[in-house]
Amino acid sequence: MDETHEHLSTHETHDMHAGDHTTHEMHGDHDMRAGHGDHAGHDPAIFRRKFWLTLVLTIPTLVFSTGLQEILGLDGPRFPGSQLIPAAFGVAIFLYGGLVFLRGARDELRARRPGMMTLISLAITVAFGYSLAVTLGLPGMDFWWELATLILIMLLGHWIEMSAVMGAQDALGQLASLLPDTAERVADPHAAPEDVPVADLRVGDLVRVRPGAAVPADGEIVDGSSDLDESLLTGESTPVTRGPGEQVVAGSISGSGSLVVRVGRTGGDTALAGIMRLVADAQASRSGAQVLADRAAAWLFYVALAVAVVTLVVWLALRPDDPGFVLERVVTVLVIACPHALGLAIPLVAQISTALGARNGLLIRDRHAMEDARAIDVVLFDKTGTLTEGRQGVAAVVATGGDADQDALLALAAAVEAPAEHPIGRAIVQAARERGLAVAPATGFEALGGRGAAAEVDGERVVVGAPRLLAESGLEAGEQVALAAAAASRAGQTVVYVLRGGRVEGMLALADVVRPESVEAVRALHDRGIRVAMLTGDARPVAEAVAAQLGIREVIAEVLPGDKAGAVARLQQDGSRVAMVGDGVNDAPALAQADVGIAIGAGTDVAIESAGIVLASSDPRGVAKAVELSRATYRKMLQNLGWATGYNVVALPLAAGVATGLGVVVSPAFGAVLMSVSTIVVALNAQLLRRLRL
Repeated sequence: MDETHEHLSTHETHDMHAGDHTTHEMHGDHDMRAGHGDHAGHDPAIFRRKFWLTLVLTIPTLVFSTGLQEILGLDGPRFPGSQLIPAAFGVAIFLYGGLVFLRGARDELRARRPGMMTLISLAITVAFGYSLAVTLGLPGMDFWWELATLILIMLLGHWIEMSAVMGAQDALGQLASLLPDTAERVADPHAAPEDVPVADLRVGDLVRVRPGAAVPADGEIVDGSSDLDESLLTGESTPVTRGPGEQVVAGSISGSGSLVVRVGRTGGDTALAGIMRLVADAQASRSGAQVLADRAAAWLFYVALAVAVVTLVVWLALRPDDPGFVLERVVTVLVIACPHALGLAIPLVAQISTALGARNGLLIRDRHAMEDARAIDVVLFDKTGTLTEGRQGVAAVVATGGDADQDALLALAAAVEAPAEHPIGRAIVQAARERGLAVAPATGFEALGGRGAAAEVDGERVVVGAPRLLAESGLEAGEQVALAAAAASRAGQTVVYVLRGGRVEGMLALADVVRPESVEAVRALHDRGIRVAMLTGDARPVAEAVAAQLGIREVIAEVLPGDKAGAVARLQQDGSRVAMVGDGVNDAPALAQADVGIAIGAGTDVAIESAGIVLASSDPRGVAKAVELSRATYRKMLQNLGWATGYNVVALPLAAGVATGLGVVVSPAFGAVLMSVSTIVVALNAQLLRRLRL
């Protein structure tokens, strides 16, 4: 059993729908098999064991082969019956080492999809049948040593190939291994823990997560704080500090702190399980380039068969008295034309890119989307929740007494708003907390019906409210405060004034909180030659103020939710390929309309289901990563296709014997070496994709 399946089997006890994951992974294996033979589901250990035992059997076959001795001009060991040793070991090699290829051919023919295994089986069967006939009395030179080395080299090539394939499919195993086998369940935050299997956890249970341990289930912290490493979930290497009331996800690693977590989701409902399903679906999906390569590999079987027949007819006419040479040409054609490299060129790169994406917080739901991302001309961001955090924040504080009084003004406003539930009130309190300000207690809180709030602070009545309060109170702000308020209003920001004892103490401007990563995300896309546009239902002044902060020149504002897909279509009218990035329910039609839909992982399920690529975190910089991964993946696919097709174009005529007049004769064993080398080159070239740093 391979490592990936071992991980999945281990974690079936976690009730993570392991059966679903295994099924998906089997689909992924089938996807690979469709491209380059039904051997792709095999464990590399099968080929490793068969290779070493076949090597042991091959040595005496070579030593006692009279045909090889004649070619090399050597006199090997001879004794009565020694001429039968190559035949005996050759039969054993054919039945033991060749059986895996014969079974693969049977499966291909049953599926009516003859391919590489069928070609290999045809070649070794022809060599075996001819050698057996010569041993039983047919005039000619047997092929036992050729058959042994042919099967030996094939097994080595497949061993290396399967190791590469399994390495590419390790994403699910890595994700499954994030979960611990047991959890420490506690009755309350101060009780002694009991070790229970993760599968026994239920929603509402309390679990203790010690420093360095993995969180066993999604939930909410009820006690303690710690720096959590969520890198294999979000792609972000920097630990995130979490404390009471904040959410944690299964698989994240606690830093130096100890936590008590109330379980909120278990099993297949956790974020990690959802990510595993997305990765498995991506590995099971097929890109356009892969479909093309699979079709070419299938056609190559018929081309090879045709070339083999032509080779047989031509050389029988030219050398009717040398059946051994004719058979050697036919076997070499069948071996050298195996569509190994061509069938492996695309699937292996796709598997590696899926795993690489998952490790960087890019979840590929559809390989077509990842393939298309390289050609994107325009990235259209939804503003709220994507470029901004979707909450209000304090953008400016202007005090009548000057800059020195800014913190005092903010603390005063926070004292009034502390009991408030309004988003503006929460934003003011959050800003004071972030600055570490001491907030005085307030009494007599009063909501002013859409105009603001009032309370008693240090014996004085303090009001925090909208500009209309000034008009109602007959008050005027100072020149500095009035100018700042006017500028904030023009920028689409919300202005609130702070009044104390009938005096205007200053103003606060509030606006959407722009994600700190958004500026870098926009710059990264511009550096790659991609236009960036912003889409929002907000008023144009608000939208343009945010766009100015981010360096975005194209703004589509005041768009109704139902018109977002139309906005995408208008950008596509000039032939531009558009990627839409969003997180909400009303973004789903636009995500579906776009050439590539990219959903923010923190967004709704509807948005995620409409997207081809999902960012596991809410970091918009992942869009540039997706483009970079797509371009690197496509380059690697083209390189592999170029090598695989070029190899067959050159190798097939040589195998058929067109250069025999020049003294260039390719033996079946050397043909197997060439075929295996081409496969190894493609596999190693695909592995170089792992060096990509996003």
